Amino acid sequence: MKKILAYRFSAFGDVAMSAVVFREFSEQNPDVQIIMVTRENFRDLFNDIPNIIFKGLDFDDYKGVFGVYKLAGQLIKEYKPDYVADLHDVIRTKILYNFFKRRRYKVFVINKGKEEKEHLTDVWNLDKKQLKTTVERYADVFREMGFPLKLSNEYRIKNFNKKGIGFAPFAQHKGKMLSLEKSFELVKILSERSPIFLFGGGKEETEILDGWEKSIPNTKNLAGKMTLKEELQKISELEIMISMDSANMHLASLAGTRCISIWGATHPFAGFLGYGQSEKDVVQIKDLTCRPCSVFGDKECYRGDYACLEEINIQDIIDKLIEKSCFF
Repeated sequence: MKKILAYRFSAFGDVAMSAVVFREFSEQNPDVQIIMVTRENFRDLFNDIPNIIFKGLDFDDYKGVFGVYKLAGQLIKEYKPDYVADLHDVIRTKILYNFFKRRRYKVFVINKGKEEKEHLTDVWNLDKKQLKTTVERYADVFREMGFPLKLSNEYRIKNFNKKGIGFAPFAQHKGKMLSLEKSFELVKILSERSPIFLFGGGKEETEILDGWEKSIPNTKNLAGKMTLKEELQKISELEIMISMDSANMHLASLAGTRCISIWGATHPFAGFLGYGQSEKDVVQIKDLTCRPCSVFGDKECYRGDYACLEEINIQDIIDKLIEKSCFF
């Protein structure tokens, strides 16, 4: 059996997207084993994928250049791979690349399309087009090795007894997050029609959602109360998930649940729409020519007013529910 040593260390959503690619690769190449090297707390993303060996790391054990060399030596000794797949292409993985190449390992590196994305996010570029998706960029790495891989671009429904709406109002960056005032009003309206389950992480987010649970009937705050495995199970039981352009959108794809996603400074054109999710379920202000101004939503607003988020009306989100569901 051939062995592929693959690594992607962050971010959470990007690692989650690799899991859907691994699943379809393993089904189409059952005689190949993938060793996935990433952070230990991402383990549950890969639990039920065949032919996957998960290697979880604590990067405090591998600091600096010598720490990376230590990691590379351990991986070679433990797994003796036939191929190496760098799905990240950052400084740490460039060091790994040099280590493996000097030992004559075949290393295949993701093309993240940096120049394309820089052009896409240029606010003066008025001819913005869809770029290759991140999952296809992952798949290309394995295709370059000579393995067949055709992505279905469909998520797998894991639970057919679905009930309730999940809502994840937070994102890592301001440019990706609807105002909390609008999110609160949206939850109030939706809770009149369906149970609402609130998702978040960290002390501050948990405290905010605790307050919402107390203020709004028919809501349940799940932030800080579930393991990743339990969270994926819960999302699989939901009829629909509502999320910013954030990791929760990708968890919905992994769990097999439709997701309405809200986009501000970012845009699906950059290739990060949840796997199998419909473009029809994207909520965004289309006529702002400055969008997207950022791939990750981490830049200050060019206009200074975050119109990409401020101009979104919660009715735009409710309309997506009306189109395909019985909530309204």
